[in-house]
Amino acid sequence: MKEGYHDGVDTTVVQVRDVPVSVLNALKARAEARGVSLSAFLRDLMASEAAMPPIDDVMTAIAGREPVSYAAEDLRSFKADGRR
Repeated sequence: MKEGYHDGVDTTVVQVRDVPVSVLNALKARAEARGVSLSAFLRDLMASEAAMPPIDDVMTAIAGREPVSYAAEDLRSFKADGRR
């Protein structure tokens, strides 16, 4: 995880209210296990979340794909091979 951002990245302060103590303790423990500050851990967590495409975009992309055709025998073969 990054400890901070390179110069030139516009940042701001975010405050989160009413976080249960148990949630805060779990997040602190995860940050400590990774050897980073809670701020760095949360910053990376938020950046990862923000980098993911919205679910509507994902579902639209999936809906636009060519359907996969298969026969019942294919499913039996997959099951026999231990695939799910």
